[in-house]
Amino acid sequence: MSFRKVNIIILVLAVALFLLVLHHNFLGLSSLLRNEVSDSGIVGFQPIDFVPNVPRQAVDGREEEIPVIIAASEDRLGGAIAAINSIQHNTRSNVMFYIVTLNGTADHLRSWLSSSTLKNIRYKIVNFDTKLLDGKVKEDPNQGESIKPLTFARFYLPVLVPSAKKAIYMDDDVIVQGDILTLYNTPLKPGHAAAFSEDCDSASTKVVIRGAGNQYNYIGYLDYKKERIRKLSMKASTCSFNPGVFVANLTEWKKQNITNQLEKWMKLNVEEGLYSRTLAGSTTTPPLLIVFYQQHSTIDPMWNVRHLGSSAGKRYSPQFVKAAKLLHWNGHFKPWGRTASYSEIWEKWYIPDPTGKFSLIRRHMEISNIK
Repeated sequence: MSFRKVNIIILVLAVALFLLVLHHNFLGLSSLLRNEVSDSGIVGFQPIDFVPNVPRQAVDGREEEIPVIIAASEDRLGGAIAAINSIQHNTRSNVMFYIVTLNGTADHLRSWLSSSTLKNIRYKIVNFDTKLLDGKVKEDPNQGESIKPLTFARFYLPVLVPSAKKAIYMDDDVIVQGDILTLYNTPLKPGHAAAFSEDCDSASTKVVIRGAGNQYNYIGYLDYKKERIRKLSMKASTCSFNPGVFVANLTEWKKQNITNQLEKWMKLNVEEGLYSRTLAGSTTTPPLLIVFYQQHSTIDPMWNVRHLGSSAGKRYSPQFVKAAKLLHWNGHFKPWGRTASYSEIWEKWYIPDPTGKFSLIRRHMEISNIK
């Protein structure tokens, strides 16, 4: 081999090595970059961070992003983590999680996500400004629990995801066993801004409806003695719906000014006390029932199998629970607590808190009993 050929080979190898080093450095730089999304013009919500990590599967540019909004309070953070984990592991779709929280929880949440198997999810943490609720909510001495600001995040979906045309909202006490894409593709009728699971027609309610009283009707949430409620001409026997899981058409939501309508009824309740004194559920439900009266679509009832957080949930068969697409522990008993039904299914998706701040109550009890 001639000296000239040897020089050419060495030169080619050097160029190849240079390109490899350059490519490696580029990848390293890319992994450090974080795109910042600024919504600073929106009152009440402050984006904290945006982490566009590469999904497990390369995302096709034509694939639609699925926005999933979950509220995450400090005392229930483990619930949000388990819900997100179950969603991520049961889909190959392009999911973006919008996690709504309060400032004091953001660092805790971020450290939990970054140190677990969820470090590759795509998410955005958004701070909820409680001043948004000034004059719209008040503590009710007849209600055992205090007002939880983050429960009202669902009223502000177009603000949370301003560029999305459609989104999914779900509570933190759920586990998803199906592909979230199926729920996202729920068809909404023309003119409808949201699709809910109705209480009377749900698969889970058929198991527990006996002895439920007014829990599944409008009269269980609204005070029909009040003239303003009666003037709405809504039948008191109308079946209510559960707002813990729903699909929203945000284009229609904005067109109808749904958020403004909800805030209007919140203010009127503060002034006139329009909600039922024996409120069957969360204080977020009554304004939604009014605004969406006979103006909402429905989701597949297997996408909100609920009452697992009450004694009624114990009536479900293991086969029924396994077939459910989404399990919902609404009620007093949470799966991270002491006596919730089928809590072992929830625990399958729970990721222990690396900081040790959040722990399962029943596990502490079991350890104490052993000692």
